[in-house]
Amino acid sequence: MGPNRVRRAIEPLIRPLMHFYWRWSRPATLGVRAVVIDGMGRIFLVKHSYVDGWHLPGGGVETGETMLYALGRELREEGNIEIGGTPPLHGVFFNAQVSRRDHVAVFIVRDFRQTASPQPNREIVEHGFFAPGALPEGASRATQDRLAEIFSGKPVSEFW
Repeated sequence: MGPNRVRRAIEPLIRPLMHFYWRWSRPATLGVRAVVIDGMGRIFLVKHSYVDGWHLPGGGVETGETMLYALGRELREEGNIEIGGTPPLHGVFFNAQVSRRDHVAVFIVRDFRQTASPQPNREIVEHGFFAPGALPEGASRATQDRLAEIFSGKPVSEFW
């Protein structure tokens, strides 16, 4: 039996096992973030309880969700923000950090309303709107890069 014949015989058995392993070891490989810009041009940022610094709101796209559904869910959870309409996609960026998200899709949200929170989100320590030129100390590099791209119109980096 030649090597190609052995491979063809074993591959149908190995492929489902590898697929199962890959899905369990990396269940969510896409994340979404939002650049929420209010009527005064300020940017909405959040501070999570589990990571240092200020970040654009967002999170992972779960199994069975679209990117837009996940974006809406994350904005409701993190900032009580309801999106109005379909926000434009700014770009999809490769995540070079250690994360369960290989790529991060960034949307620009200008049409929204903020609702009252029924109860505080344990994941978010603090949130608020900030002027692009006066970001809080500790704003993440990825947040600074995306804002620089949006406000300058020039790409900064293809990495998150």
